[in-house]
Amino acid sequence: MNIGPYVLPNTCFVAPMAGVTDRPFRQLCKRLGAGYAVSEMVTCRPDLLRSLKTSQRANHDGEPGPIAVQIAGTDAPMMADAARYNIDRGARIIDINMGCPAKKVCNKWAGSALMQYETLAIGIVSAVVQACAPLGVPVTLKMRTGWCNAARNAVQLARSAESAGVQMVTVHGRTREQGYRGQAEYDTIAAVKAALRIPVVANGDIDSPQKARAVLAATGADAVMIGRAAQGRPWIFREITHFLATGEQLAQPLVAEVKQLLLAHLQDHYSLYGEFIGVLSARKHIGWYVRELPGGEAFRHRMNSLPDCQAQWAAVAHFFDELNTRMDRLPGQVRPQHERDSEPNNKMEALQ
Repeated sequence: MNIGPYVLPNTCFVAPMAGVTDRPFRQLCKRLGAGYAVSEMVTCRPDLLRSLKTSQRANHDGEPGPIAVQIAGTDAPMMADAARYNIDRGARIIDINMGCPAKKVCNKWAGSALMQYETLAIGIVSAVVQACAPLGVPVTLKMRTGWCNAARNAVQLARSAESAGVQMVTVHGRTREQGYRGQAEYDTIAAVKAALRIPVVANGDIDSPQKARAVLAATGADAVMIGRAAQGRPWIFREITHFLATGEQLAQPLVAEVKQLLLAHLQDHYSLYGEFIGVLSARKHIGWYVRELPGGEAFRHRMNSLPDCQAQWAAVAHFFDELNTRMDRLPGQVRPQHERDSEPNNKMEALQ
């Protein structure tokens, strides 16, 4: 499928997640089969655009294109300026965030709170499209099914966004009121797809190749977007793309390969964040990798007390070396994400 002039290699995408989909994680997912990845949310506030956190979120060094940046805010001129700012720094697709359910975002009317205010929401979409169009940059939109069960307005808002010039819409199959509780529903996504001519992407609770195929069949969507299920399992993208193409399920990855992937990910992570922040922020990634492995929980507790990157990296290497003496491949059955937890990590806002 295409987003504007860009032809994507496949239809299995990485969801933008704050605190997760930084440049090292996006690059890893792309290497493991993701056809497209969107940055974690970047604020439109001009006083924060040059902050260290925003500069790290907007870091695309060495990342294969097309570079897609998600912006969030409630002021149409600021959002247009933020789009131009990120385009100047390498963005070739701008995504508008109307899907984040986090309280600190919604309390400022941003994220999924914008779905309550359709006139404001479409004013923002129009301003961003008008800023991007002269530069040849397509604009996409990520939303939920609505603010609450009584106000599922995704179809109406998606139609208006298409009319304003948006070139792709992603829908997470929950309302903002649901957060990440319960199970995603796909009827609304199917209704959005039936109403639009532009590509529609299905998101929410897609945690296996079989689920991806079922969701595509149920919704008629053009692609699927994976968020929490890729945490600690970035090879899910090659599993899904292989299954969709062949109907065959890949074997679980070799322990030695997972060790290599994680250690390389950590080195890239440390290089972006530095020693102090790097060792702290890497803990969640390591925890996600080992949570289903024998001895993983005990290792996670020990690892969280390590003081520096070198000790952390060495401990991870030793853990997987020890694991490799007991098994060649990861265990064959990984529990689906919605069974492991119903909420995103409490240290971040997962923008799935």
